[in-house]
Amino acid sequence: MTYHPKSDFIAIMMERGYLADCTDYQGLDEAMTAGVVPSYIGYDATAKSLHVGHLLNIMMLRWLQKTGHKPITLMGGGTTKVGDPSFRSDERPLLGPEQIDENIAGMKQVFAKYLSYGDGPTVPSSSEAVGQQNAALMLNNAEWLDDLNYLDFLRDIGRHFSVNRMLSFESVKSRLDREQSLSFLEFNYMILQAYDFLELNRRYGCLLQMGGSDQWGNIVNGIDLTRRVLDHEIYGLTSPLLTTSDGRKMGKSAGGAIWLNADMLSPYEFWQFWRNTTDADVGRFLKLYTELPVAECDRLGALAGSEINDAKIILANEVTTLCHGAAAAQAAEATAREVFEKGGIGGDLPTLELSTADIADSISIVQVLVKSGLVKSGKEAKRLIAENGARLDDAPLTDAGLMLDAAALSSPIKLSAGKKRHALVRLVD
Repeated sequence: MTYHPKSDFIAIMMERGYLADCTDYQGLDEAMTAGVVPSYIGYDATAKSLHVGHLLNIMMLRWLQKTGHKPITLMGGGTTKVGDPSFRSDERPLLGPEQIDENIAGMKQVFAKYLSYGDGPTVPSSSEAVGQQNAALMLNNAEWLDDLNYLDFLRDIGRHFSVNRMLSFESVKSRLDREQSLSFLEFNYMILQAYDFLELNRRYGCLLQMGGSDQWGNIVNGIDLTRRVLDHEIYGLTSPLLTTSDGRKMGKSAGGAIWLNADMLSPYEFWQFWRNTTDADVGRFLKLYTELPVAECDRLGALAGSEINDAKIILANEVTTLCHGAAAAQAAEATAREVFEKGGIGGDLPTLELSTADIADSISIVQVLVKSGLVKSGKEAKRLIAENGARLDDAPLTDAGLMLDAAALSSPIKLSAGKKRHALVRLVD
């Protein structure tokens, strides 16, 4: 890309690798140079926590605010009732209003760690007015979607959409090309998301929607609708859909999703996810998920041999500090050093607590492995043991028929699945 931006935000996005595409680089750059640009990202409430796959866009909102602009986090209390079909092979399960509200409450926890909602700007400003203008705003699109009159909506909004054009978007076309059903309910999603952008522009002066590159079609629809209805110039910007260097989707691990809420995934396990980053990804992830200077990210990413492990610890500490706080990052590193360097039992490891009723006379090691979450099934546990991948207190576990009684659990034991996944097992009264 040869465009040389004047605004700090776009310059940072380009330099650190956040950008996939933009509807109008020059127009957006000029708007950001001229004043505060309210910008939003939408989050449908499909789970009780966001995961690492969402973290790239959250960091974009953080940089947006740090460079003097106004982030808007839009909770999809309305659109979640429909479900985004983009690049999916099947229809999303429909959630009830109680579950949606519960999920939104869980998702909100993470945003306050990255953004400032009304306590002033995240960076010093010479103008108090600017500080008020760029305080983050959290909204819920149920506010304007829940009470829409269907006939009025079709007449006033639906007439601006071409079905021919909607069918041409890759997110829809790929589904139809595979001859997989796309319900009328799902087909309406892109109209509702476009309407979100229109309402945010009308109510809050929002000029920019950001999202993953899979949202390009939805974003463009919102821009076109707002131009047609309000004759306002607004913009769209997308980030790349990240995969690791070995092709895995960002946000997933062998053990499942890497959640951002501590009640869904412990800070220690979160720290370990980043500590286990592939060597080739370290420099890139430092630029995307930390605020370290780019030159330092490049230096750390270029380390080789055992030195790259120091860079991985810095990555894990920086990301965990942002998400869970400095104390949690320090505790996770201390636990890791105790477990891996000293062969000890770290007190911050994921812990399975068994009662005397749970074990009765005894409990099989296979059951304990499953209950601990290190494996998903007894079959997987037996295979792990057979392949010499399981350890008990750092010693090889070779007997799948091993039974543990109260005496064996009189003090905590450490179970390991491979070199990087561990859990404590404690007996409680």
